[in-house]
Amino acid sequence: MARMALTVGFDLDMTLIDSRPGIRACYQALSERTGTYIDADLAVTRLGPPLAEELINWFPAEKIEVMADLYREMYPTIAIAATPAMTGAAEAIAAVREAGGRAMVVTAKYEPNAKLHLAHLGIEPDAVIGDLWAEQKAEALREYDAGVYVGDHVGDVRGARAAGALAVAVTTGPCPEAELRAAGADVVLTDLTEFPRWLSDYRPARA
Repeated sequence: MARMALTVGFDLDMTLIDSRPGIRACYQALSERTGTYIDADLAVTRLGPPLAEELINWFPAEKIEVMADLYREMYPTIAIAATPAMTGAAEAIAAVREAGGRAMVVTAKYEPNAKLHLAHLGIEPDAVIGDLWAEQKAEALREYDAGVYVGDHVGDVRGARAAGALAVAVTTGPCPEAELRAAGADVVLTDLTEFPRWLSDYRPARA
């Protein structure tokens, strides 16, 4: 059955936003507040998976839930203003709209904080769904009948494939092109500045 309109999903961290400055600052603040060493520079080289997967490197398992809650509480006042949009992010969303489609964000980030980032940057997708990682993202992509999912991590590729969506990867995150292709990416772009032209070529082929 053909899709009535194209829906494109986007990951958030390192796809639409360069979250490294804000996340680095938040980890540094968490370290200072708890007296626990966290290598914030190392942590921001492996963004993508859920927060708990990073915190387990610095805190005992029994403290992860409390530390995650504290991090999320601190996050809005520390990380939002410090985080810029990726080059081409707004234009990528606009390209979907200009094509008559819907743009959605599906991210592992805590959903209220994801929405704060987008509002601060003036990026307005049609839907924002948070707290989903890798194959879990397929739940939201299927619900919205997304035909394309754009992300920077192999987990995003896995989510797209699990949803039966075209996996479009950008090399702006921690995963190089070869790793993204090995995970099953259908398309690999250098960054989102290449997305509008790719979409304009993809639409006739899709039709």
